Amino acid sequence: CDLIDVHKQDVVLDPACGTGSFLIAAMNKMIDQCDTEKEINNVKKHQLYGIELQQKLFTIATTNMILRGDGKSNLRRDDLFHVDKEEIKEAGVSKVLINPPYSQAKTKDLHYLSEINFIKESLEMINIGGKLCAIIPQSTMVGKTKEDREKKRLILEKHSLETVITLNKDTFHGIGTNPCIAVFTAGVPHNEKKRVNFVNFSDDGYVVRKHIGLVGDGTEKSKKEFLLDVLNGYEDADTSFIVKSTITPEDEWLHSFYYFNDTPPTMEEFKQTMADYLTFEFDMRSHGRGYLFEEYGDKDE
Repeated sequence: CDLIDVHKQDVVLDPACGTGSFLIAAMNKMIDQCDTEKEINNVKKHQLYGIELQQKLFTIATTNMILRGDGKSNLRRDDLFHVDKEEIKEAGVSKVLINPPYSQAKTKDLHYLSEINFIKESLEMINIGGKLCAIIPQSTMVGKTKEDREKKRLILEKHSLETVITLNKDTFHGIGTNPCIAVFTAGVPHNEKKRVNFVNFSDDGYVVRKHIGLVGDGTEKSKKEFLLDVLNGYEDADTSFIVKSTITPEDEWLHSFYYFNDTPPTMEEFKQTMADYLTFEFDMRSHGRGYLFEEYGDKDE
């Protein structure tokens, strides 16, 4: 919500809303900015939209919205890929928050369920100049397959990539996904000279405590504020934190791709990097994404 500056005039959509947590966060942030009951009621009735395919999740989302003060009237049980996008767009959607289901594109027949395609389809429901913020596996921004690179190219033809933030690998502790956040502007073709923000926010102030899980270490609030200040141009940071670069669809849209570190790694750093990679590969294979490490035939596939 903070990254794309959700405010009380916005119409917010989550096209894969699950249990509705993003919509609840957006609703709370918007209501906090309201001055009258009329504004609050308008937010709840006309400015929150959600799409969810699974009946159980849809029921939970509806219940969650009722328990937190309504906001349920614009939830629909539907399929993002077949919903009437123009109808949704006509509602005036200006912001999209999405955490698409992971590891759905296990075969080429199911490639339309890839995370990058969720982003592409969601961007079609936003009015020109609106923002989309997606939390996704880092592999989504790599473009490993020919199909993914083509989706990235099609996105840039109509929309602009603004920022990609590499997150703490333990953000989804116990799940085994290395996540990132991507921010796009809808309806504005990406200028080839545009410089995109690539941020390394792996040190976010959250650590894993034994028997507890992921908890803040006391620095999480100040680190979040620093991130937002850097992205808004209020603070400077070195290239180990943020790199600004032009992009192509063939690039890996991640900080690690554009960052050049001329300091030789220590043996401990080398060992840690190898351990991180092996952990990543094991997690991807165990979650049905082993195709990321396979050869498809010729070098272009």
